[in-house]
Amino acid sequence: MILSPSSTTPPKARWLIVTAILVGLNLRPSMAAIGPLLGDMRGDLGLSYGSAALLTLLPVTILGLAMFVGLALARRLGERRTLSLALVAIGLASAVRLFVDHRLSLLLSAAVAGVGIALAQALLPALLKARFGARVASPIGLYVTAIMGGAALAASLSPALAQHLGWRAALACSGLLAIPALLLWHVLPRDLLQLPAASAATANLRYPRHRRSWLLALYFGLGTASYTCVLAWLAPFYVEQGWSAQRAGLLLGFLTAMEVVSGLVAPALANRSRDRRPVLVGLLLAIVGGLLGLVLAPLQAPWLWAALLGLGIGGLFPLSLIVCLDHLDDPRQAGGLAAWVQGVGYLIAGLSPWLAGVLRDALGQFAGAWLALAGAMLVLVVLSLRFDPARYAGLFREAPRHAAPGPAAPRA
Repeated sequence: MILSPSSTTPPKARWLIVTAILVGLNLRPSMAAIGPLLGDMRGDLGLSYGSAALLTLLPVTILGLAMFVGLALARRLGERRTLSLALVAIGLASAVRLFVDHRLSLLLSAAVAGVGIALAQALLPALLKARFGARVASPIGLYVTAIMGGAALAASLSPALAQHLGWRAALACSGLLAIPALLLWHVLPRDLLQLPAASAATANLRYPRHRRSWLLALYFGLGTASYTCVLAWLAPFYVEQGWSAQRAGLLLGFLTAMEVVSGLVAPALANRSRDRRPVLVGLLLAIVGGLLGLVLAPLQAPWLWAALLGLGIGGLFPLSLIVCLDHLDDPRQAGGLAAWVQGVGYLIAGLSPWLAGVLRDALGQFAGAWLALAGAMLVLVVLSLRFDPARYAGLFREAPRHAAPGPAAPRA
């Protein structure tokens, strides 16, 4: 059952899930609306495919960098102020796009949105882990599904809005989503918004010293690369195949709708066991199938390829985060690990749309980018086999800083 964690949770804690859903809806429209509108934007602003890719690369890269300070900022400002700052940044970054007349101002708005997204994504997984503990899979699934749902709304509605209001107003409209999220966040009880202090045993956990941290970051980064690359280039790819921008936007919207379905179902399936590997491998193979379809027969079954991609990407995103949280029981340290993994991972993922755009400019087609992405997903199939939950307990064990070295930690 999707909402099973809340069945034994006080009703006020359920409002934290509702708020996380509203916040999640704000975390992708600033990027997802760009692909379907890229034709008009390139014409007005003179963007090449490589420079257009910066509109996704920049916020994702800044998202990665800001992840490293998100929880530290929450400790200094407080959780309520930190997420309020995040939502205000996202809303304002979207709103000012109504007035952009140069690509630099558009890139600046993307950078500000990236900071806001990072602060929210660093804080919310830690809060959900603190409230739901071992039952965090379904709340995380709902939160991540909302992220993808926001992308679906933006991709589907932005072409129609642009037709009536222009592309600038279509981009600016996504800022309206921040208002209800901000209002509900401010009325939540204070005790839901505070992270517990880290336990003494893990207070000084240093994530970069552990090989498993880097493995998780690589896994999250390559998995998210599939999301960012498809988000940026699927619609332009089909416009090149002769589709209208509106039809290509609907295809991207359908893909993100499939992500929403998978984001709900995959965590529920994985929640039946602490061993998430069978579900992870199935999701990755679905992505590979969709990417190969884009290369071999893009016009024969486009909706099938979009469905495979959406179902694979939609489940992989939350499960990558859930597997990360599974490694530590302490909520603050699990949240810290998730923030660190996302920080490194988004730096990896941010390069994928830019590299795909460069390949498109160099080769004259997207096939090379889709094949490279399929190869990365096959690498993740192999890495998935390393996530044996029976071995998590000792992976982040640290000796005191001034103590003599003890037995080596298990191999990551």
